[in-house]
Amino acid sequence: MKLVIFGLTISSSWGNGHATLWRGLCRGLASLGHDVVFFERDVPYYAQARDAERPDGCELRLYAEWDDIATSARHALAEADVGVVTSYCPDGPAACDLVLDSRVLSKVFYDLDTPVTLSRLRDGEQVAYLPKNGLRDFDVVLSYTGGRALDELQSRLGARTVAPLYGSVDPDVHRPAAANPRFACDMSYLGTYSADRQATLDRLFLQTADRRPASRFVLAGSQYPEGFAWKPNVHYVWHLTPAEHPSFYCSSALTLNVTRGPMAEMGYCPSGRLFEAAACGAAIVSDAWEGLDQFFEPGEEILVASSTDDTLNAFDLDPRERSAIGLRARERTLDSHTATERARDLERIVATVGA
Repeated sequence: MKLVIFGLTISSSWGNGHATLWRGLCRGLASLGHDVVFFERDVPYYAQARDAERPDGCELRLYAEWDDIATSARHALAEADVGVVTSYCPDGPAACDLVLDSRVLSKVFYDLDTPVTLSRLRDGEQVAYLPKNGLRDFDVVLSYTGGRALDELQSRLGARTVAPLYGSVDPDVHRPAAANPRFACDMSYLGTYSADRQATLDRLFLQTADRRPASRFVLAGSQYPEGFAWKPNVHYVWHLTPAEHPSFYCSSALTLNVTRGPMAEMGYCPSGRLFEAAACGAAIVSDAWEGLDQFFEPGEEILVASSTDDTLNAFDLDPRERSAIGLRARERTLDSHTATERARDLERIVATVGA
C-alpha cells in the first residue's frame, strides 16, 4: 500500500507524544513493504528541537503554509491507497477535505487524543483539527484509546466504523541500555507538563519525594511553568531525545507513568511512554485506569499506584523483584506491543474497510 498522512509532527519529539509513535509505526509499515508520505507543517518550536530530519520508513514533506503543498498533496493522494489525517494536525479541516475528496480506497481519521477531543466537545469548545461535519464521512476512525471512547466517537462525531490503534514501541530504539550517572535515581518520570495530570504527578511523585528526602528523583520533560513546586531532591532535565530515553529509564530503580486526566477517566489508554519504558526493561509504577490489565498484568508486569503510600510500597520491594517485574514487562511488550504489530493491525483494518 501507499499511505499519505497529514499529522502534527514526526520530525520533533519535543513536547508531544505523536512523533515517536509515528516513527515506529512508519518503520513497521515499511518493514511490511508499504510506502508512507508524511506531511508536517514546519513550525518554529518543532524546528528548534528537530531530532529526526529524515525519519526512517517514510518520506517527510515539511511545508510552511497549506497553500504551498495543497497541489502536491492532492497528487500524492491520487497515487495512494490510504489517506490519514490525525488529531492536532495544524491544517486538519483542509487536510480532511482533501482526503475525503480523493479516490483513495481507505479514508482514515486517527485520533491520537480521543479523550481530550471528547472532553472539549462536552465542554462546548470548538476542536480546531476536526472537520465541520464531524467524522461521519471517513471510512474508519482510529482511536489511540479503546473502551467507551469508541462508542462516543460514533455517538458524538458520527463515526461509522471505529477501531482502536493503541500506542506501541520500536524495540530497535527502546531497549535495555547502560545506566547514565546523569540520570541515576530511585525514581524517574518522563513527560511533558500537563495541568490535567498534575494532581496525580503530585501525589505519586512529588509527595513521594517529600517523604523520601534522602532519595534522588529525576523528572524530564518540557513546558513546566515558572513557579512549579520543585523539591530539593528532584532533579530536572528539560528535554531528552528519543535516543536518550533507554539510558534514562535504565538509570532508575523505578520509573513512573502518569496518564492525562481525560484519558484516565475513559480508560484503555496506554501511553507510548509506557511501552517505551517496558521495552527497556524498566520497573514501572503506573497510575490506575480501566483496562490497564489488558496490556500488562498488575503486580507481575507492572506496579499500580493510586496513593503516595502505594508508591512508597514499590520503593520497599526487593530490588530483585523489581528487576523481575521489568523483565516480564519487556517480554510482554516484545510479544504484543511493538510498532510492527500495530502496523499489522493497521494493515488489517484498512484492508477490511477498503474491501
